[in-house]
Amino acid sequence: MQTLTLNNGVEMPALGLGVFQTPPDETRAAVTAALDLGYRHIDTAAAYGNEREVGRAIRESAVPREEIFVETKIWISDYGYDETLHGFDKSAAKLGVDRIDLLILHQALPSDFDKTLAAYRALEKLLADGKVRAIGVSNFMVEHLTALLDATTVVPAVNQLEIHPYFQQRTVLDFDDEHGILNQAWSPIGGITFYPGYGENRRSVLEDTVVTGIAEAHGKSPAQVLLRWGLQHGRSVIPKSTKRHRIAENIDVFDFELTMDELKALDALETGRRGGPDPEAVTLADFGRAIPEA
Repeated sequence: MQTLTLNNGVEMPALGLGVFQTPPDETRAAVTAALDLGYRHIDTAAAYGNEREVGRAIRESAVPREEIFVETKIWISDYGYDETLHGFDKSAAKLGVDRIDLLILHQALPSDFDKTLAAYRALEKLLADGKVRAIGVSNFMVEHLTALLDATTVVPAVNQLEIHPYFQQRTVLDFDDEHGILNQAWSPIGGITFYPGYGENRRSVLEDTVVTGIAEAHGKSPAQVLLRWGLQHGRSVIPKSTKRHRIAENIDVFDFELTMDELKALDALETGRRGGPDPEAVTLADFGRAIPEA
């Protein structure tokens, strides 16, 4: 497994299993399959409602805990300094771990950014206390990152974003690169183009003729080509699946390379159309919901 070094020296597996929209009763089996197949990075979130099942699969695995990189996210309803510290306690208890490898803020919450800043300062405290190994953010745009960097001390290790050839967010990616923030792709194979309420009438990048042509040339699947594209651009990718054969397929991407021309062809597929919610539209009024206690 290829690894990436975060800006604080922590090494993170470049490819992980995502469990967004994975029902709790399917999460344990998916994580178990992933660990059996060689995954060592699991990405979950408080808002997904499946941290407990992720933790159970990790505990039941023959893979030692120290070899598994666990990433989770604080939801906006738990923003604020004390609230976020308690959010960590809830997630850690559900996961059954004493320390979380990477803890990030799930959204920028620009409508109440003071709460976001307080939440990030709580992450800094958790990092200083050794309760997390690295901290970061998700769905932060340049203006959110600029305001965060101006008001806090620790540069985020990661910014998790919607990134696939149809939606590349290059301005944000460039900003992150300039500041030593690793770009991490959610929806790296473009499945989020069918995000409920946001992806209607959109094409699947998996069916794009450029992608399928490159896949045929390498004897790989379109999904494998898209994951390889992200990896060769130096990003972390966290594809989601509950099917064992797909989980196996998604990690089988380290035995081929895309050519420069193929990378450029995939880069040229940008549509500028976001698949998920606009970060500016995420408010407590519309998206807030209580995260249950452990």
